[in-house]
Amino acid sequence: MTLLSVKNLDVSFKNGEGKYVPAVSGVSFDLEAGEILGIVGESGSGKSVTALSILKLLPYPKAIHSPKSAIYYTEGDLLTCSEDMLRSIRGKEIAYIFQEPMSSLNPLHTIGKQLIENIKIHSKISNKKAHLKAVSLLKQVEISNPEERMKAYPYELSGGQRQRVMIAMAISNRPKILIADEPTTALDVTIQMQIIDLLIKLCDEMNMAMVFISHNLRLVANIADKVCVMQAGKIVEQGDVREVFEHPKHSYTKKLLNSTMTSSKLSIQGQQTIMKAENLNVSYPLKKNLWGRVTKSLDALKNVCFSLYKGETLGIVGESGSGKTTLAMCLADLCKYDGEVFFDGINGKDVLDFHKKIQIVFQDPFNSLNPRMTVGQIVGEGLEVFERKLDKNQKYQRIIKILRDVELTESDFYKYPHEFSGGQRQRIAIARALIVNPEIIILDEPTSALDVTIQKQILTLLLRLQKEKNLSYIFISHDMHAVEVMSDRIAVMKDGEIVEVDSSWKILNEPHHKYTKKLIAASL
Repeated sequence: MTLLSVKNLDVSFKNGEGKYVPAVSGVSFDLEAGEILGIVGESGSGKSVTALSILKLLPYPKAIHSPKSAIYYTEGDLLTCSEDMLRSIRGKEIAYIFQEPMSSLNPLHTIGKQLIENIKIHSKISNKKAHLKAVSLLKQVEISNPEERMKAYPYELSGGQRQRVMIAMAISNRPKILIADEPTTALDVTIQMQIIDLLIKLCDEMNMAMVFISHNLRLVANIADKVCVMQAGKIVEQGDVREVFEHPKHSYTKKLLNSTMTSSKLSIQGQQTIMKAENLNVSYPLKKNLWGRVTKSLDALKNVCFSLYKGETLGIVGESGSGKTTLAMCLADLCKYDGEVFFDGINGKDVLDFHKKIQIVFQDPFNSLNPRMTVGQIVGEGLEVFERKLDKNQKYQRIIKILRDVELTESDFYKYPHEFSGGQRQRIAIARALIVNPEIIILDEPTSALDVTIQKQILTLLLRLQKEKNLSYIFISHDMHAVEVMSDRIAVMKDGEIVEVDSSWKILNEPHHKYTKKLIAASL
């Protein structure tokens, strides 16, 4: 039985000049009861705009639909029905899970309060019954200690736990359709598979249909029955997921499926050690007594030791909370730690230009780039600190050269971050790190927020820059494929410790530690 039918959907947005620019054109697909439909495509292809149109969540009247557009649900057109009818459908019959749960959850309210509020909007039940139902929902989405978690705030939960809370909210009224918009993008591989398994289980138990939006083709292949491939606002190919992925007909589908890289790196052995970490420890206080003495703490790093060779890439992998980012912050001297970090044989804390030689590129370029500064100001900021003797023209020429190195143009100098795509913003972040001629760059999840084709471009760029400038990388990621492409050696972290370190090939093909085996199994 057809549950949802999208017919000739057009979406246009009004630009600054008052003209309407098309974002989605002629999109049509059907969703059957109990079916999982995957929608794939690059950023800007129209995936999310299509999904948001189903519940009319676009910024109207800046967004408009053409008269021929229709979205039929239970014999009515959602695009023309009354606002009262839409309110009765949103969250009750059709639910939506957004990409970033931290942005979707209210940081000022507990998880329990938000769940109960969501339940009571569509159900006339007492607070006590709503509380019991909320606890039951947390159990259903497999959150441990649900009664305790009801009292927690969003920031006290991990990314995977927050996404489970969002799923609990979405299924609280037993919807017929669940729209999941990139629900696993920022999660590590083991948590990704847990969330996918949970969604499949809930769809089976509740006979619920799902629209699953993702740029991760592997996930879509694992979860979907049918798939729609979107490019530039149009569906260029759709059909049975196995048929489309095994026998693609459209050139764009073939391009997406071929957007994977194979590693051409050789392990670097017997080379100069450029960085060495010895017995790194980081502990965060969780509770203090009346006199300010710490009574409970979290050990984020425990006696971490490793070496990095000149020209090498050391991959760091592990689940959320394993200590990867804390390690990166220590190595960049951005947090307090016990232990020693040696750079070129000298204690990092004693090196005057330590921050010049070791730079960092963060996960989300949109949040790490100052929106009030131009690209020229952002990239040239390091020169103001470390190269003060350069005159204005010399600084300009240095910045332009670096922009060209990362495949941006001279005209980008005067633009602002919001004028660029995600991949271009990451190129700006890389240029900012390169401007002071570092020897080591720490890459903290540099491609996790990017779609597959842009990921390939950024990884190719990083490999080229490493070869040209003889850079050493510390590459932190939950994407095992990206780690395989980039790394000479891989260190596996769990609960603040390095449990295994070896050549990339040995870690991926002959792992010894059971946790490493679990990570690799989850990434297949």
